[in-house]
Amino acid sequence: MKVILTSSLGGSMKVDGRRIPIPLMGENGQLDQIKVFWRENSRILLISGTPDDYTRNDAIINCLKESFRMSGLEFSFFEMCDARTEGLVERLSEMDVILLGGGHVPTQNAFMKRIGLKERLRNYEGLIIGGSAGSMNCAELVYAGPESEEEAVDPNYQRWISGLGMTQVNILPHFQRLKGVVLGGLRLIEDITYADSIGHGMIALNDGSYIVVDDGAETLYGEAYSIKDGCRKQICRNGESIAL
Repeated sequence: MKVILTSSLGGSMKVDGRRIPIPLMGENGQLDQIKVFWRENSRILLISGTPDDYTRNDAIINCLKESFRMSGLEFSFFEMCDARTEGLVERLSEMDVILLGGGHVPTQNAFMKRIGLKERLRNYEGLIIGGSAGSMNCAELVYAGPESEEEAVDPNYQRWISGLGMTQVNILPHFQRLKGVVLGGLRLIEDITYADSIGHGMIALNDGSYIVVDDGAETLYGEAYSIKDGCRKQICRNGESIAL
């Protein structure tokens, strides 16, 4: 099994409120890394990060199909597993690529548990690509930081949940966008994330940065920061890579 954990896979952008396809992100060799592991005419299954949001899901997969072609990634099968199509997970062993989409981390996590994804992936030998929430849910113990005002102030909101167990790394994606975000009167990074990092390490990735897991070895590419015990330090720069 090969795993590529991205902050953002790319593949679409919104213009006048409408999602249109664009090539996948290529920063720091991200698209090239995918091509290294790509099989000709791959069979792809996308696990939704918003399993009940059918309008969003249809827009995403339609864009991604075109985006993959635009990026030189040919496929013979490309479908999404969401609440309408849970039965597709029964065909997981036929797939060359499993995509773990973005969305709401706890919602996707619950859906993954409902379809038994962790158990089904135990002997999987293909390529797994995570984007945003999908990358976060690949951890053994997932950091599901609050994403809304309600979650930020809810004392019962679960910020640590069990995941797929493909890595011990807790990824914090889209880091370049999170600075200055305030939820429930709390600064997302300084007041929430730093406090949650006490006793826990996280790696904050900018879009265009990613981690490759290959036969147990983990390599980080692009600008990234370590956050642990309330402290942050840069550990990698764009154009560079480090072993984790």
